[in-house]
Parts: sequence; C-alpha cells; structure tokens
Amino acid sequence: MLKPLLALFFASIFPTPVAAQTSRGFDDSAQNLMVVLRESQGSNKQVESLVPMGKAKAKLQDGREIEIDTGWFEYLGDMHVRFVFDTPTSMPSATPKDIERLALTPEAALELAVRNIKRVYGEPKAVPLNDLFEVKAKSPDLDSSYFLDKDFWNAQLKKYPDGVVALVAKRGGLMFAPLVDLKAVETMKSSVAYLHSSSERMRISSALYLFKDGKWSVYQAPVGARTQ
Repeated sequence: MLKPLLALFFASIFPTPVAAQTSRGFDDSAQNLMVVLRESQGSNKQVESLVPMGKAKAKLQDGREIEIDTGWFEYLGDMHVRFVFDTPTSMPSATPKDIERLALTPEAALELAVRNIKRVYGEPKAVPLNDLFEVKAKSPDLDSSYFLDKDFWNAQLKKYPDGVVALVAKRGGLMFAPLVDLKAVETMKSSVAYLHSSSERMRISSALYLFKDGKWSVYQAPVGARTQ
C-alpha cells in the first residue's frame, strides 16, 4: 500500500525539471496549510497522538533509490494524518521541511490546519441521516477532516454527555450517533466494514471511534487490525 502513496507524495515534491526552476506553483504559506486523514491498513493504534511514520525508501525514475521522510503521522486506529496545501485541482503534501519552515510543531500544525479548513470550507454541520448524523461542510473531500475538529466534538458532548460514537469510513462519510442511542450504534457496528470496503480508493477507516472527555479512543477495532 505504501508504494502508490509514495508516488503521490513524490509528484508533489519532485516537479518536472522545468517547474523545478521556477516556483512550486501553489500557495505554501501557513494560511493554506490543511490536513487530511488517510488509511493505515492493518494498524490499530490505541492512543490518540501524532507519531511520525518515519522514513521510507523509494526508487526514482532514473533507478536511484533514496530514503525520504514523508512527514505523515500515525494518529488513531487505522488512520494517519497528512499535512497538505490546498489548490483548485489537488492537495500537494507538506514536507517536514515545510512544517519546519512554518515554525510549527506537529500539534500546532494540526490546530492551524483545522482552523484553515473551517475558515475556507465552513464550520461543520450535523445533518440528520436516518438514525445517525452526518458531518458536512462545503467540500466532501474534506468532510472526514472534521474528525480532527475538537471544538465541534466538544460541542456534541454538551448535548450528549455520555459520549458520541463516530465512523469515518471514507473521505465524504463522517457520521456519528450518541453513545446512548443503542439502535444507531448497532447500525454503525454492522455497516462500517461494508461502507469502508466499498469506498475503494476513497476509504479511510473500518473502525468505530468514541469521543468522550475531550478525546478520541477506538470503540470497535478496524477489520483485520493488529493492536499497537
């Protein structure tokens, strides 16, 4: 799974020779930094935190093999975090040097990126969907990123103090229900694996997550996961 992900990463940091002689061709300022969630297949990280995924080896077109630090971070369950820059047609990855250049820690970068998403694409809204609530804003590709918006989830806890259970099966598929709504939670338990697998390249997580006391934890483990 890592090879196609690295191909996308290289496309954003190693432009064609002509482009390399000019600018990167997009806004790489702090005000354009955003964040996305992506799948870490087979993982089941138990603690919500940003842990660097480390370096990976990749082969260039001329056959040379190099080692790079993608700047991606394991986050929770089978999900990892990537910092990106927003453009009209793509989201080039922010490299570790970008985060260093912007004088940000990973945690500060996460907070800034979430604020930028809300500024550009709006505050998330909880839209009723049968027994569940769907989290929506102005860009379906970034709906899943609102999983990282602690202000939104703490606001839900004021309504549902026992906690909320969420699934983020795909990029445009962030849903939740109050923990006490047993019927809705059972619906998510029985459907998350299918929603995830059927989403193909858009999929993110096959787990369920519990938000309580201001933090996330794994509520139902990802399919085929190994505990970390």
